[in-house]
Amino acid sequence: MRTVTGPTDRVVVVGAGLGGLACALHLAGAGRQVTVVERESAPGGRAGRLSIDGYEFDTGPTVLTMPELIAEPLAAVGENLADWLDLIPLDPAYRAYYPDGSTLDVRTDTVRMAAEVSHVCGPREADGYLRFVEFARRLWQLERDHFIDRNLDGPADLVHFNLLKLLAMGGFRRLQPKINEFFRDPRTRRIFSFQAMYAGLAPHDALALYAVIAYLDAVAGVYHPRGGMHAVPKALAGAAGKHGVDIRYDTTVTRVEMSHGRATGVHTADGEHIPADVVVLNPDLPVARRQLLPPAGRPRRLRYSPSCVVVHVGSRQAYRKAAHHNIHFGTAWRNTFDEVIRRGLLMSDPSLLVTNPSRTDPSVAPAGRHTYYVLAPTPNLDTAPLDWRGGLGQRYADELLDVLEQRGYLGFRAGVEVERVVTPADWAGQGMAAGTPFAAAHTFRQTGPFRPGNLHPTVPNVVFTGSGTQPGVGVPMVLISGKLAAARVTGGVR
Repeated sequence: MRTVTGPTDRVVVVGAGLGGLACALHLAGAGRQVTVVERESAPGGRAGRLSIDGYEFDTGPTVLTMPELIAEPLAAVGENLADWLDLIPLDPAYRAYYPDGSTLDVRTDTVRMAAEVSHVCGPREADGYLRFVEFARRLWQLERDHFIDRNLDGPADLVHFNLLKLLAMGGFRRLQPKINEFFRDPRTRRIFSFQAMYAGLAPHDALALYAVIAYLDAVAGVYHPRGGMHAVPKALAGAAGKHGVDIRYDTTVTRVEMSHGRATGVHTADGEHIPADVVVLNPDLPVARRQLLPPAGRPRRLRYSPSCVVVHVGSRQAYRKAAHHNIHFGTAWRNTFDEVIRRGLLMSDPSLLVTNPSRTDPSVAPAGRHTYYVLAPTPNLDTAPLDWRGGLGQRYADELLDVLEQRGYLGFRAGVEVERVVTPADWAGQGMAAGTPFAAAHTFRQTGPFRPGNLHPTVPNVVFTGSGTQPGVGVPMVLISGKLAAARVTGGVR
């Protein structure tokens, strides 16, 4: 494994996102002097917080899986997860709504879930579910131990016996045909393959190895941190500060200082120079390379994941039939992916994620009120540079609210007290390449050792962390990326 050369005592981490904070904790646990520089007034990065009139909204991810990956950076400094976060298991993890009017509750208890599948889709489909669980569990264990949770410097790092195991399991086939081996009902096929969108691809194009996302979502368990997802970066930042990490908020880094081909520190917008032996960059990787580092040849052209529009709603309305996380599938399936990913169009028959955190955690809304997070996938700005600033964002948000009314959220619009719309243009304004919070898509050529590396190819003491580098997108992967980045500095085995 390649590591940072030269001294590594003083490390500056640019950005207090989940990856940067996880990296800082692992470095602090290894005895490094760590400074985290964050442009915002609070930690979190994409996992931020929006407060309006007593309503509290998570601005980024709302689905939390694999809490043991939060426990790892805390354990690096001798802290326990339970002392920092109150995690509420969600049951169901999701409620899926289908165009035929049926619903399917996704439960992480396999016995109860098999019974649910049998009740909705029949006993043969329940048998397929149990076979899928066993397959996906083995796939996750294999991928995590040998491909995800380790630093990869090149394709040669994959050449070992476990690659043959992955091939034998069908990991390099396409996801949808692999899912179809277990399920025959279109409803179960959708609920165990829609997660490919997280990886930036249609299920028909994604590799079957991304079935592990469905495993994390639908089998391993989904949790809600009391106070919202933003409680996670707050906990990591609190533990880091307790153990000597200097976190400087409201401080914008403008460039990495270079001397003789090495980084020597960072410059801030207020004219300060913070010296460093190593610089770790948590901003979106292509943006960090373009804005903070000197030019280094022609940049690699990446294919980016779809983006999304998010509508944050504070409401007087409550819906007894809603779960914490709700997935509303439109009639179209393959066509929806084609519209968003290939043709650069807004969905003609939207599939939506509606999260209702106040149902589980009343602290995020005023008494008797509710918060809703409505997410609709959209093309990114590379695929379709739509005029989001010209009023399209609000018009599309209005259309989405109409769709919710049609799908059972009666009186939804009348109950709105607070509304905030976030579009691809807003993601771009926050420093996300192609206006997507989901970074580079997980195509074969952008997966594993083919994804942009976390150690700069020519500057030996600049390291990257976050969703744009290895291992990839999603809260679990970003937390792992922090550990992998720290290992580049400390020379650990990861």
